[in-house]
Amino acid sequence: MADQFDVTLEDPELLLEVELTTNLIVAASESDDHLSQEEIDRILGIIP
Repeated sequence: MADQFDVTLEDPELLLEVELTTNLIVAASESDDHLSQEEIDRILGIIP
């Protein structure tokens, strides 16, 4: 009998948010100063 609670949960949007947040955390931890808005936009892939 299959376990009804054995399901794979995947949320592509959540995974993308986690990746972007992780990228920001890594960049901030490697920076000696605050990240500028331009740097944040670049990390997030925002094109002005």
